[in-house]
Amino acid sequence: MAFVEPITLRDRGVRLEPLDLSHEEGLRLAAADGELWKLRVTSVPEPQDTRAYIETALKGREEGHRFAFAVVEEATGKVLGCTSFHDILPAVKRVEIGYTWYCQSVQRSHVNTTCKLLLLQHAFDTLGCHVVGWRTDNYNFASQKAIERLGAKKDGVIRGHALRRDGTIRDTVMYSMRAGEWPEARAQLLYLLERNKPA
Repeated sequence: MAFVEPITLRDRGVRLEPLDLSHEEGLRLAAADGELWKLRVTSVPEPQDTRAYIETALKGREEGHRFAFAVVEEATGKVLGCTSFHDILPAVKRVEIGYTWYCQSVQRSHVNTTCKLLLLQHAFDTLGCHVVGWRTDNYNFASQKAIERLGAKKDGVIRGHALRRDGTIRDTVMYSMRAGEWPEARAQLLYLLERNKPA
């Protein structure tokens, strides 16, 4: 039995459902909203690579180290982006949250906070994780700020860790949250969502 089983998570008009090939067109349109593949510090697929991107995610699911979700707007069924549990380590009950991106039109909305709440709730409360981690490019300052806002702690920087799409080598900033820190982080996420409730 896989540590992360297929599940659909929903809250505040956002649905996380297991990513599959039926999401190809929706994902392509989401990436086109802001031409996100042109961002140097993200892994958003170029339009012609969307199918391969999904196939890679599905292979990771088969191998047990990644579980990708499509982020969908409940009311319309529109695909807003995607996110994943990855580097899944069942023996130590640890997952990381990453491969996350959203179409430009929902960035800085309640969508990311809602997704993080759903994923963290599932990781800590359902899967019984001891630790949830994040990693990001040392130049992706927006991502670092967003992770820190969740209440995650910076573990350090792995230098010369991965290739960017432009062929340069990135340093990776690592973050984590322990199970004991989750209740406080959950309270903060709920507070942020209440405060920024759409009118």
